[in-house]
Amino acid sequence: MKMFTRPSRSWMLAFLLIALLTAGCGSETGAVEDEAAGDEAAVDIAAVDESADEDAVSDETMAEAELPRRIVSLSPTATEMLYAIGAGDQVAAVDLFSNYPPEAPAGSLDAFVPDLEAILAVEPDLVVAMFLPEDVAAGLDSAGVPVIIQPAATGLDDVYAQIADLGVATGQIEGADRVNDELRAGIDEVLAGLPEREAALTVFHEIDETFYTATSNTFIGQIYNAMGFVNIADEYDDGSGYPVVDGETIIAANPDVIVFTSQASYDAAAIAARPGWEGISAVANGRVVQIDADVSSRWGPRIVEFMQSLAEAVGQ
Repeated sequence: MKMFTRPSRSWMLAFLLIALLTAGCGSETGAVEDEAAGDEAAVDIAAVDESADEDAVSDETMAEAELPRRIVSLSPTATEMLYAIGAGDQVAAVDLFSNYPPEAPAGSLDAFVPDLEAILAVEPDLVVAMFLPEDVAAGLDSAGVPVIIQPAATGLDDVYAQIADLGVATGQIEGADRVNDELRAGIDEVLAGLPEREAALTVFHEIDETFYTATSNTFIGQIYNAMGFVNIADEYDDGSGYPVVDGETIIAANPDVIVFTSQASYDAAAIAARPGWEGISAVANGRVVQIDADVSSRWGPRIVEFMQSLAEAVGQ
């Protein structure tokens, strides 16, 4: 088994090509023998062509047989990617948080504390995860189950690479290329529609009411940067990318936009009612924006949806 993080697309393509070339060695040997005996017998061109066609079909069948048919996804983002590129029929099981798209199987596996026996019970021929404990990784290795590790993206290049890698691993290269092209086009359209401003808007991304937030050293933060926002939490980054910023600091920073997620048990009115927050620019100007938690936290095919929601909420 190969354990690899964001496998190189070129390496995997080379691997598949080697498999195809190896499968076709028999017909190449026959061609050499025919050429060596050219003085004694004429080569039957029609027969050679027919043989080549049969070999091509054989190679194609072999390549399809080697593709994974029982994929286990332990990453909600990977699950979305797999379905988007056309590999949904190859997915056998997903983790408890893989709730999109609707046609995905009901989540049954714990991605945070993976259970080796539960994973192997699915009889997977490929496991995709954000991370795996060493003992689980070793157990899958011993069972001969290939693993692809795709950690949280830190930028759009990571997103495109992960989608492309899954395309190669599942035989859905065209689907992966299509998804990446659509993502690039959608992102360009959102960015092109943003108005020119004299000064960039400042933003505070509120993950929960303890003021746990995301800085520019996260994928969410990179999306804000791409859209021209200045993140007020950046100077308080503790190295994790997800610091806790106290309320007084937020009031003093006076963000133009406050974004909170759908997982919150409160609404924009509750944020506006916080002591001292009524004077914050975002509250005073009605730019307290609620975003779907899954859409904003996953670096998959719905990135454009996240960006569109932000653009619409702040008036483009």
